[in-house]
Amino acid sequence: MAYRLNLILGDQLNRDSLLFQDSEKDHDLFWMAEVLDASSNTPSSKQRTALFLSSMRHFAQSLEIEGLSLQYSTLSDGYQNFSEALSATLKQQQISQVRCVLPGDVDVMHELAECCQRHQLEIEWLADNHFISRPGEFKQWMQDRRQPRMEHWYRYLRQDRQILMDDNNEPEGGQWNFDKDNRKTFGKSGPDAVPEPVEFKADAMTQAVISDIEQYLPDLPGEIETFNWPVTREQSLEQLQDFISKRLSQFGDYQDAMWTEQPFLFHARLSGCLNLKLLHPLEVIEAAEQAYRDNKAPLNAVEGFIRQILGWREYVRGLYWYYRHDWLSYNALDCDHDLPGFYWNAETDMRCMRESVSQVLTYGYGHHIQRLMVTGLFSLLWGVKPELIHRWYLGMYIDAVAWVEIPNTIGMSQYADAGIVGSKPYIASGAYIKRMSNYCDHCQFKPKQASGDKACPFTTLYWSFIDKHRDLLSRNPRLGMQVRNWDNKGNDEQQAIRDRSEWLYQHLDQSGYKEQG
Repeated sequence: MAYRLNLILGDQLNRDSLLFQDSEKDHDLFWMAEVLDASSNTPSSKQRTALFLSSMRHFAQSLEIEGLSLQYSTLSDGYQNFSEALSATLKQQQISQVRCVLPGDVDVMHELAECCQRHQLEIEWLADNHFISRPGEFKQWMQDRRQPRMEHWYRYLRQDRQILMDDNNEPEGGQWNFDKDNRKTFGKSGPDAVPEPVEFKADAMTQAVISDIEQYLPDLPGEIETFNWPVTREQSLEQLQDFISKRLSQFGDYQDAMWTEQPFLFHARLSGCLNLKLLHPLEVIEAAEQAYRDNKAPLNAVEGFIRQILGWREYVRGLYWYYRHDWLSYNALDCDHDLPGFYWNAETDMRCMRESVSQVLTYGYGHHIQRLMVTGLFSLLWGVKPELIHRWYLGMYIDAVAWVEIPNTIGMSQYADAGIVGSKPYIASGAYIKRMSNYCDHCQFKPKQASGDKACPFTTLYWSFIDKHRDLLSRNPRLGMQVRNWDNKGNDEQQAIRDRSEWLYQHLDQSGYKEQG
């Protein structure tokens, strides 16, 4: 008997997938594979690897309980890549047709298609019904636009889907965006009563995953002992409820704030659940909107949260596929430096970087400001090759999948795309980090100083960046003032900043993570 083979990838763990909607138990064989390259080609942190593999195994268990026929390969089977694992199945089984939901990585799509072609089979790509935008909708929206902007896409989706709209079809509260209300800091006293994270005790299956990682992928970066992420739909719903009931009310005010030894604060930590498709974005949005309707969360918090999902998340996915052939070739700023070694070990005297990188190593997590305005900002100012910082983000964060990570890193964070994702480079001096955190209170560097032994590297490199890219920045209406501020500095001050910048390049650690092979 010939089977229809249904491929399920590690970020496609939704039971409402189109793969299941017309399946027949006697005719359909489902297929999942753990492959070594997925964690080692771009070194994936132990936290990220454990999340993917444990979630996959739990999902596979649920399918087997339902009585579905499933072929599952674990790390112990030793398959290096998807082609190798799939070829083994195609040789062992009589397969008449292969199907897969559109992957979140165009390289995986090509790999699977080429493998099937070698076996004289075509692969049928099914639409991904996990997202709010419909297939082809973003491409259609782009047709009349010279340049995409998230705010316009966000407003279109809100109005079309009637999300957070009033009875007059106007945005709730009379405005589309409450971002100006979401930039509060904690002050000198720090955050009050931050709720403890939900605890998800590792069961036997997760423990087995951790053991396999230590056996088959022992050299992956990061820690594993602190693993505490949802790996099932039930746990993901518990995480969602925790956020809605305990954190959402304060999320808006403090979503940009940072504090020492507080990695999570009032953030949802739902991106992993969403990106592995254990939660649907619409159910998350509806839960937040209902909290507003029930007067359990203020509008600025709810709108800010919904914008991250309905706005940014849907937007970057559309951009990823629209420019899918070009992303990794972008390098608009001609950056050519290696990634400093402290991205892999947090061994640096810059307290903000030590805090932000340490929690990535420990938890595989950082919130959006730590990513954009600390680790991403330093990489941008340092001039790291875009592909290198992209690989770090893709491997180190538990929620990283190519479709969401690449546009955010290459475009939003590094401006390597010359303005497709955002209208300007997101640059700032150490003063921004001081304003939004207490990191500078515990640091030997002074955020106001751009030259001298105590100069904050962010501040030095900020002015060096303006000096180097003055022609580009002077043409941007939002950054022209910064160029004029540079020009107003005396020659001696400018030269002192250049000298300090050169000193940093000579003395900061530039050794990268030592990959196997």
